[in-house]
Amino acid sequence: MPEERGQTGPEVTIRELQASEYLSVMRLWREAGLPFRPEGRDRPERVAVELESGQALFLVAEAEGKLVGTVLGTHDGRKGWINRLAVSPSYRRQGIARLLVCELESWFASLGLEITAALVESHNETSLAFFRAIGYVHGSDIEYFSKRRGPEV
Repeated sequence: MPEERGQTGPEVTIRELQASEYLSVMRLWREAGLPFRPEGRDRPERVAVELESGQALFLVAEAEGKLVGTVLGTHDGRKGWINRLAVSPSYRRQGIARLLVCELESWFASLGLEITAALVESHNETSLAFFRAIGYVHGSDIEYFSKRRGPEV
């Protein structure tokens, strides 16, 4: 889907990730400053299993022949989750993140899911502002707990 922004920037295509592009995704995450765990939950074979489950959709944004944005959507059958949203610093503020999220929201809606959620680190003011700007409500009454099998998970 081309991005609808008029003539102010490059044409952007949103499509599913190809397995051969995963190393490029990790380079983009690094460039974008997104923390990830390449030896743990973000290792290529782990992501492949997640995608094969049918409960995940990994999208990329492509502009000018290069990968400039990513997002991973997952669901638990009740709620859709936005994960790993990143846009190359040189392509930010052009609506690419919004396009990626809108595509995930459409996928979640097609599955009958009525809630889409994102976990954002409290110090990440840019992401907090982005999600507020596109209509997400910050639930300050929710505390996040996790139990991990190891430091790379």
